[in-house]
Amino acid sequence: MARKKKLDRRTQRTRHSLTHAMVELVTEKRFDDITVQNLIDRADIGRSTFYSHFRDKEDLFQKNWEAFIDFCAQQIIWDKAGKGSFMPILFLFDHLKDVQPFYQGLVRSRKSDTLFKSGTEQLSRRIAEALKARVPPAPSIPTPVLANYLASELFGLLKWWLDERMPYPPERMDEIYHNLVNPTLQSALESSRPAVQNRER
Repeated sequence: MARKKKLDRRTQRTRHSLTHAMVELVTEKRFDDITVQNLIDRADIGRSTFYSHFRDKEDLFQKNWEAFIDFCAQQIIWDKAGKGSFMPILFLFDHLKDVQPFYQGLVRSRKSDTLFKSGTEQLSRRIAEALKARVPPAPSIPTPVLANYLASELFGLLKWWLDERMPYPPERMDEIYHNLVNPTLQSALESSRPAVQNRER
């Protein structure tokens, strides 16, 4: 057990070093110009160690993004859904505010749109899974539609905010997002679609 924990810590350190190296390099050059050699040199690890964790730089990038989206999904406070700040807007906007040069690097590399699209799809799936236990039977808005709406609004607002050079503080963006989505979500959580009555001809 102690050996397993030691290996887990070593794995975490390796992945953290590679993630940090990727963030730094994206701020310095286009993603297409970054090589595995650049990454392992910056992270100070061996090539065999890199390939024991990831297939290539795309795999490293995508797995880190997916882990981040899953973490964000875990921060959703469903007890406040439809009534207050339940989505982790403040956390997400604060985090990306701190890594603005990284985002600009993604824009230069033409990866930001693809990244936000995959983030929307993944977060939408996580939200849909959570909503299944919370929406009434025959909801007025189908669960997949509602989940996609919540995720799309989040990433659409985030992209606008970053592209406009963050004109409002994260606290204000949290307020704006929830003012937009809560009325729709509250209605969906409380109402069911009327049953369709068959009419005899």
